[in-house]
Order: sequence, then structure tokens, then C-alpha cells
Amino acid sequence: MARIVVIGAGLGAMAAAARLAVAGHRVTVYERGGTYGGAVGRFERDGFAFDTGPGLLHLPAVYRDLFVKTGKEPLEECVTLTQVDPAARHVFADGARVDLPNASRAGTVAALDAALGAGAGERWGDFLVRAREAWDRTRRPLLEEPQPTDPAPLAREPYPALKPGLLRRPTTTLAQVGARELRDPRLAALLDAYAWTYGFDPATAPASAAVLPYMEQTFGSWYVGGGLRALADAVYERCRKRRVEFVFDTPVEGVLEKDGRAVGVRLAGGDTVEADHVVSGAPLPALHRDRVVEWGPGDDRPRHQALTTGRVTVCLALRGAREPEAVHRTVVHAAGERPTVTVLRPDDPALRPDADHESVTVTATVPTSGEQEWEALAGRMVEAAGHAVPGLRERLLWQHVRTPEDVRRDTGAAEVPGPALAGAGGRLLPADNRSPLPGLWFAGGWSHPGGGLAHAGMSGALVAGFIVEGADFRGSQ
Repeated sequence: MARIVVIGAGLGAMAAAARLAVAGHRVTVYERGGTYGGAVGRFERDGFAFDTGPGLLHLPAVYRDLFVKTGKEPLEECVTLTQVDPAARHVFADGARVDLPNASRAGTVAALDAALGAGAGERWGDFLVRAREAWDRTRRPLLEEPQPTDPAPLAREPYPALKPGLLRRPTTTLAQVGARELRDPRLAALLDAYAWTYGFDPATAPASAAVLPYMEQTFGSWYVGGGLRALADAVYERCRKRRVEFVFDTPVEGVLEKDGRAVGVRLAGGDTVEADHVVSGAPLPALHRDRVVEWGPGDDRPRHQALTTGRVTVCLALRGAREPEAVHRTVVHAAGERPTVTVLRPDDPALRPDADHESVTVTATVPTSGEQEWEALAGRMVEAAGHAVPGLRERLLWQHVRTPEDVRRDTGAAEVPGPALAGAGGRLLPADNRSPLPGLWFAGGWSHPGGGLAHAGMSGALVAGFIVEGADFRGSQ
């Protein structure tokens, strides 16, 4: 039985802790904050409750596997999962609207033809065929297998873009895919919205980001009763049942090394804890910035996704009941200075004080560099949300704004890691689970195959597999 210290109590870190505890190891989690869940947070006030992280789950199979492998109760006995249908309503800058069904390609094609004109659905369907090819090329190496020793092949673009004209440069970004292949500014905006939702700027996101709409439209969108925070609650309780120990409000300030190997951690205040392995679920940028590990020069330092965006979340407490025809998710596309926003309106009694009120969450992706007028931005976001919520201004009781700086305070990084993407010269590949320092492992959203709520749980499985099988990075080079 090994002594294992886990840094951070995000979902990926907790998934690794649960799997390691089931394998018979003694696991202790040290969390800098006062609660678990990482980016999957909750804001509560006056009987209203809001998810401050992701609001929907797109690959529940990952968590089904976690619960099967760590106990008797399956996922559906621990949380309530409901498919969201329609998956999303899209409101375009010209006023056009379309409701896209959940996990139905034929239904999506028909809906786009009806809303945007004949041929729109066919062009989108043809695009998804090419997106599936990119998915098939990258699914296993990016999501299901350990990161290869040489990830260079994953730095090459897997999306089979249509051949450009004689005077055009090759298609390399998602925005170029939309402009050249979809040939309708509304379809291009639809494609762009998937990138923005996951924290990518479509002007710089690689063409391989085409897998994002393919994934959602193939595997569907699911809502967890009580909000996504209820999933974090369930994973935490599973860890506790497996006798994982949690120590909150206790930052880890350093990883201890001896003979070139991680042998424990140093806590705030100077206390040390010995360990046979250390699993870090903390954001890689925070480990670098705070010098939790004294990395060597140059290539010895682990790389991670190069991100420049974060998320602003506006929690809206509304008087008045949610109208019966309301949809769960509406994407209001950018117009002028108004950003693209996602409006979530879950019909969930657990999130409101009574049936005469409603909780609404509005999110937008923004740059994390430079000065931002957060209140002004929040105002534009609420203006956009008015296209999804009738009479919003008259119904508004109060609002709470959460900025990337709030995310940095709670998790250690203002940026929110996105799903691993091939192409782009490898800049959107996450860190390998195997740290350059033997005995130190990476789990969670910033590590392979991290990024996104579901993928973080997959990284926990890989890390646990390495340790349980006795893998040692020194012997695998």
C-alpha cells in the first residue's frame, strides 16, 4: 500500500483519488480552498443557486465508468441525469432563430434548412462528416490512451479541410472552415459559438476544433439535477466512502524531492508530509508561477495548453415563473460590441426559492489580458440575455458577476482549460500525466486527457493506472 498525496480537490484530482483508494492505497487530498470541486463551483444567495462552472455534461459515460470502477452504486443512483432537448436554441445577429435537437443529425439538418434556407442543413451535415474524420483520427491518442512519448504527430492538423482555391492559403483555423466551407455567416457563427463555449477564439483555434460540435451533436447534452455541483458532491462522497482523507484550507507550497524523485509535499506553515507518489490536480500555470516545483531549465519544464481566455459569469435572480415554452440553453450570437453569450435556464426547483422565481446563468468567453470594464461587459451580456428571457429587465431582482480574477482566486488560474486539440503546432495539447520529476503525476483539466468536465475524469483514470501498474517515468523514457 502506497502513501499518496493529491494536490487539489478538483474533479480530475478526486477521480484519481477514488481510483487509487479502491486499489488499496492510502490517499490524502490537500485543497487550498474551503471546499472541493475546483472550477465546478456554486454561488448561493436568497434561496437562489447557480453553477459558476460548466452547466452541462456531454460525456456522462466517463463518470459512469468512474462510479462502476469505484463502488457498487452506479452514477444514476447518485445523481439524476436528463437529456436536454432541444440541445440549444441559437439566436443570430440578424434575428433568425433555430432550435437544434439533442443528438439527432437528421433533426439538425432539417432544423437548419427550415430556419436558414434550403441547403444550410446539407452544408452543415457535410461539415460534420469531415469533423467525424478528425474525431476518428484523434479520439484514441487524445482521450483514451497515454500521451505518446513523442506527441509531435498530434501537432499536425487532422481536419480534412476542403482544398483551397489557387490563390488561397491552406485552411488552418476554425474561422476559415466556417467562412470557406459553410458559406453562410449564420452557419459560421454557429460553428464559432462552439469554440467560444469551450474557451477558444475561432480566429486562432485550429481547424481540429471541428470535433467540438461533432462531439456534442453525436453524444448529446445532459443536465445533472441540482446543477453540475451535484456531480462534484457525488464524486466527493464516493471518495469519502473509499476512505480518502481531505484536508481543506491547506495550500501546498512545495513538492519535496530526494535523489531526483518526489517524496512528499511542504504545506503552508512549513509542515511536511511524506509520500510515495504525489498527484497534482492544480493548474499547471499555478505550479509554475508559485514555484511549487523547482523545474529545471528549458525542456525539463512541462508544457501545458497556451490559453489567453477566461470566462465571465453573470448570475441573475429573477422574479416571476419560468415560461412553459422556455428552453434550457440559448446561445445569443455576437452583434456589434455585444459578445456571444450562453444563457442557461434549468427548470430545476433546487436552484430557486420557489415556483415564482427563476435562476438564470449567462456566460461569455473573454481575453484574460488587458484592462476590462467588468460591469460594462456584464451589462452587454445581460442585454444579450434579454433575447433569450422575455421581460428580463423588468424581472431582475439582482445580479452577481464572476470574473476571471475570481476564477484565479478560487482555482489558481484565470484561464479555464479547454479540451485537448490536435493541430496548432501542439500548443493546445495538455501536459503529460507523467511529470518530468519521477514520483510526481498530473491529473485534472490541465493534464492529458484533461480539459472539460468529462475529460478531467478521464485523466484521473490514466494517472491511477500508471501508479497502480507500477509505472515509473524514469523507466519509460
